[in-house]
Amino acid sequence: MKIKKGFVLEKVGDSYLCCATGKLAKEFSGFVRLNETGAFIWNMLTVETTKEEMADKMISEYDISREIALKDIEVFVENLEKNGILE
Repeated sequence: MKIKKGFVLEKVGDSYLCCATGKLAKEFSGFVRLNETGAFIWNMLTVETTKEEMADKMISEYDISREIALKDIEVFVENLEKNGILE
């Protein structure tokens, strides 16, 4: 799974904003606002990856349990899927 081509992530102050560009902007209007952890997960999804691979990276970055990492990733991915952001 990965983010559809055409979405960009930019840091604005203490937050991160994602928006669609080009033709994709006609399908997805608006912004997605993320915190640092959300941006970390988003950046992992810019290339094809699995939830397990992302969990491994989150565990080493944030020193959290696999269970918490997988739960956070699952919630994040579900939201992206509902909004048509993932391929």
